[in-house]
Amino acid sequence: MELNYKKSSVVSADLPAVKIKDIPPFDRPREKMIKKGARSLSNLELVAAILGSGCRGKDVYEVAGEIVKLVEKDFEKLSVVKLKKIGGMGTAKACQVMAAVEFSRRFLFQEGILIRTDRDVFNLVAEVAGEKQEYFLTLTVDGANHLIEKRTVFIGTLNQSLVHPREIFADALNDRAAGIILVHNHPSGKNEPSKEDYDVTDRLVRVGKIMGIEIMDHLIISKNGYYGFQQNGYFNKKK
Repeated sequence: MELNYKKSSVVSADLPAVKIKDIPPFDRPREKMIKKGARSLSNLELVAAILGSGCRGKDVYEVAGEIVKLVEKDFEKLSVVKLKKIGGMGTAKACQVMAAVEFSRRFLFQEGILIRTDRDVFNLVAEVAGEKQEYFLTLTVDGANHLIEKRTVFIGTLNQSLVHPREIFADALNDRAAGIILVHNHPSGKNEPSKEDYDVTDRLVRVGKIMGIEIMDHLIISKNGYYGFQQNGYFNKKK
């Protein structure tokens, strides 16, 4: 099973130079949402609705506009720390925004989202890219490449004794998965695979062939990006 990797694009939102006090009460974000539904709101209005009000001398639209720009620029590494660097953003409002983002992610996981590219995979696991410990995760997918479940299998130094096929494939069997995507992070910031990375992948690929559940890819991620085994020809060599 091969993923259809292709480039994706991000559409920027228009950020009008307007203040909430200049907008008629009936057309403000929350009132508009009640009347017309959440889908009628722009990205700017959605963030303004989450925030509820401005802070430290800044109008809510000013703060929302800066958040939208940050999201468009670096969504994969969005965090409370980065949000708090926006002038006027305190811990409470930064947590509000991150809670909304995480809630949306979890809902999408329940619905099952389509994984087309290695970038799609990275977007789903970007929260561990900068961790100081190694995280090993699996993404199980159905026959149409829809995400079934994302799991953290273990936290610690990667080796074959810890990444046991029993742990990997037991969950995949319960999910009735067609394939598994492996992911782990390198706290060092270097994305190149080590001998241990290859050994673990080789072992799981062999077991996958026996079990009838394909290992579709293995991504090594870090604060500096990622390395994809499939993209770099590993799985072609195994055929």
